[in-house]
Amino acid sequence: MSFDDEWNRLVTAAAERKSTQTRLNQLDGDGGGSGGASTSSGELSVKQKDLAEVGDAAFDLYQRLRKDGDHARESSGSAAMGLKGDFEIGDALDHVNIRWQEQLRTLTDACAHISNHLEYTNKAHANDEQHISGLFDSISTLDQGFDERTQRP
Repeated sequence: MSFDDEWNRLVTAAAERKSTQTRLNQLDGDGGGSGGASTSSGELSVKQKDLAEVGDAAFDLYQRLRKDGDHARESSGSAAMGLKGDFEIGDALDHVNIRWQEQLRTLTDACAHISNHLEYTNKAHANDEQHISGLFDSISTLDQGFDERTQRP
């Protein structure tokens, strides 16, 4: 068998396997399959309570990381300084300590960002909801005025 024949056979076999393995997620015929994550119109919904809980969890993680993630900084730094003069591992320990602090700062910053953003989002949506509600109330009042005017004798 030539290389071209073998290659074509392998390509055909791979294409057949791929076509039988490809599956697309879709709603069942009865509209099910959403796992409760969507509304009846198919759009995702999030409640303010959900946002607040995620924001609170991020803030709690931020506080714990700031407290618990810094336990070994001083002792690791002291050990690294003590070992630097006599052993190569001192430089390695210092490097690990510095990288740990950088990663810890990155992670705490990310937690703070999540917490702050969700708190802002929660407040912004509450303000938007209040504004929209006020607009509908004023439209309702305006409609009443038009109704009264058209119903006069």
